Amino acid sequence: MEITENSRRTLVLTGASRGIGHATVKRFSSAGWRVITCSRQPFPEDCPWEAGPEDHLTIDLSDVADIQAGIIELRARLNGQPVNALVNNAAVSPKDKTGGRLGVKETPIELWKRVFQVNFFAPIMLAQGLVDELALGQGTVLNVTSIAGSRVHPFAGSAYATSKAALAALTREMASDLGPLGIRVNAIAPGEIETSILSAGTQGIVEHLPLRRLGQPEEVASTIYFLCSSQAGYLSGSEIHINGGQHV
Repeated sequence: MEITENSRRTLVLTGASRGIGHATVKRFSSAGWRVITCSRQPFPEDCPWEAGPEDHLTIDLSDVADIQAGIIELRARLNGQPVNALVNNAAVSPKDKTGGRLGVKETPIELWKRVFQVNFFAPIMLAQGLVDELALGQGTVLNVTSIAGSRVHPFAGSAYATSKAALAALTREMASDLGPLGIRVNAIAPGEIETSILSAGTQGIVEHLPLRRLGQPEEVASTIYFLCSSQAGYLSGSEIHINGGQHV
């Protein structure tokens, strides 16, 4: 079937510049989706997807007012067209000066607030702001949580981990609240994925994983694509573990 302006499916994605986000853009673009990206960085010139610069919004997810303004701009660009998927992938995971884990005692309250704003409140604001477009598209919200949301992790700090645990709980609440509108809501919880932000010492974890290897961003992106497709049409309120068996 020929893809027309009215039939083309639309993804809104945060955190697209690297790793899982970048792989997700490529996966959806290759399937013919329109991909609208949102991040605090300008659009990188070397990114390969069609209409990238035109469909990129510079939004600082740590700034409530900037998100509100960004949602207005995003809805204007959509111009009444549906959103078929909202993927909340952007997150911050602060470290100490040596790159080590920040625990409860070492994390100042202002940093706690920033982490929760980006990792937890921004997904709420985006879902609220796009709920009409998501309902029109019978769309999907996909929240990217983490294995650190369900267990203490040697590298993920306390603020990051608890924000991801909160996001997992939010996924269930959103699935219940938005389901009557025809909107499905799920989460994925990646484990050790081979990206540029891996901490030193990760290999020590990998040696004990059942699959004995790092995951690839493309493997995560493929799962995101499945969850946003009609093949997962009766799947909602779930958190899928993508970690090579690490959670067992």
